[in-house]
Amino acid sequence: MKKGLFITFEGLDGSGKTTQIKLLDDYLREKGFDVVTTIEPGGTEIGGKIRNILLDKGNLDMSHKAETFLFLASRAELVSKVIAPALREGKIVICDRFFDSTVVYQGIARGLEEKQILDMSMWATGKIVPDITFLLSVKISRGKKRMDTASKKRDRIELEKDNFKKKIYKGYLDIARKNKDRIVVIDGEKNMESIFEEIKSKVCEYLKNKK
Repeated sequence: MKKGLFITFEGLDGSGKTTQIKLLDDYLREKGFDVVTTIEPGGTEIGGKIRNILLDKGNLDMSHKAETFLFLASRAELVSKVIAPALREGKIVICDRFFDSTVVYQGIARGLEEKQILDMSMWATGKIVPDITFLLSVKISRGKKRMDTASKKRDRIELEKDNFKKKIYKGYLDIARKNKDRIVVIDGEKNMESIFEEIKSKVCEYLKNKK
């Protein structure tokens, strides 16, 4: 099928993903590219409802497997309704989180089987894999400070203890080492402009080589 460019962003909460996604979206649109920016869980009507369930602080006792299946369901809907159609049309798709999050959060941090989670994710997405994944790496303390500064209310997953977040931090670095051809690790503690210059450079290089 005709294929566009699929870019995803990963990292701990407070890593700066939202800011960098907005900067990249604006930059690519200014350059004349057709861009679709989305988020998961969410991005569709059904996905939005699933997102509300997953992030609701009233659901703190949700089982790890139920949590995993909800993420996969939202992702399957997002791929079917948004991501796959956009890529077929040759558009650039930017997504805030994708299957790497589930492998790390549920597979590694929750203690479920990493390979099984990845296999299930491949089934849910029809084996769609990002062309580039930017991992914004920040220390847990920095992420928390940024969220406090922004006065952001914590959702169900953001309320997890530091031990859980340490597993996430390590898990992301582990999968980055296993996927060096796709995952670009960026020091998320640098200033916003420096981070974006690095991201922009990588994307422009990819687009140039893709021609």
